[in-house]
Amino acid sequence: MKGKHFFEKRPDSILEWMCLIFASIAFYLFLSNLGYFMGGFYALLGILSPFAGGVVIAFVLNPMVKYFHQSFLHEVPRLRWVAILMSYAVAILLLVLLAWLVIPQIINSIAILFNSLPGYVESMQETLLYIQEHYGLPVDRFVRILDDSETMMKELYAVATSAMPQIVSTIGSVASNFVAVFTAVASSIYMLSGKDKLIHQLKTLVHAFLPEPVARNTLRVCHYANENFTGFFVGKIIDSAIIGVLTFVLMSILRLDFALLVSVFVGITNIIPVFGPFIGAIPSIFILLLVDPVQALIFAVLILFIQQLDGNFIGPKILGQSIGISSLWVLFSIVVGGDLFGLVGMVVGVPLFATLYGLLQEIVHFLLERRGIDGEGNPLPDAEQPAKETVS
Repeated sequence: MKGKHFFEKRPDSILEWMCLIFASIAFYLFLSNLGYFMGGFYALLGILSPFAGGVVIAFVLNPMVKYFHQSFLHEVPRLRWVAILMSYAVAILLLVLLAWLVIPQIINSIAILFNSLPGYVESMQETLLYIQEHYGLPVDRFVRILDDSETMMKELYAVATSAMPQIVSTIGSVASNFVAVFTAVASSIYMLSGKDKLIHQLKTLVHAFLPEPVARNTLRVCHYANENFTGFFVGKIIDSAIIGVLTFVLMSILRLDFALLVSVFVGITNIIPVFGPFIGAIPSIFILLLVDPVQALIFAVLILFIQQLDGNFIGPKILGQSIGISSLWVLFSIVVGGDLFGLVGMVVGVPLFATLYGLLQEIVHFLLERRGIDGEGNPLPDAEQPAKETVS
């Protein structure tokens, strides 16, 4: 009885039986009122959402703060606030510069696309009819699809126009939630400035409430997860920025239309592993197909070249071994994460699965060592030695 695991131990006293009964009743009540508990949990998440935003901001800016603190300020503790100020200044400058350069161009490209869409559709229909007349290919179905697409775009334009008051009210509600935004930014500043103290407090809580072996493993897992998430997101953001700039430069050299709009779209969607390039390329090809089928074909070849360059050279150079799982498991984590949590799950699924995969490897290795066998089921050398001594 003494050597058995907790879950294999049978209750010996009345107190243990009472605890088991009350725990079973509590678990039944929890399952019976799961909706109520989940509602309370979501309400709590809504209250804590500004602080969650602060955690995200701090997590994104922490590598920059660490770089500035080490490279320019020689890790002087009292100058950490300067590194934080420099990081926020760089982040704000990049956002303002991106908005100033990109947003007007994107709006202008969208306006040109909407205004020229009927002409693009008509030109495409004439091309298809010419192909049908001279080459005898059945393209009636594609002509009807273009008719429907023109009607659909007109309806979409009408819906967008009618939705403008709602969009304005949404922007107003965002502005009215300035307190939440301010709380997120302020909490991120406090987290970055008091990072060492905050981590020390969390470690103290873990050591205080958990047994020492469990506490050490918990902190080790948190460190491992932090390395996976930081390596993946920092590398993926840099990789996506390079792909976006490269797409814009090559499209400008080839004189393809809507270069800025398409390159921004491709760069943003490239953050999603595996499926990101397709998500960005397919709508872009459709847009260019309406303008000029030759441009669409050139862009398709171009994006294929860029993605091969990214997958074989740029991505491995930047990401390196930050994930450590095969392409099959990357695909698996994206599909499962997307089904469970949508677009966010597709983005965070890879580093999360990499963390769980690493932990599973450790558990399997531990269980094999405990049984004295290797991955093929053969006895380990250390496990064979006692058996030989016993025989002799």
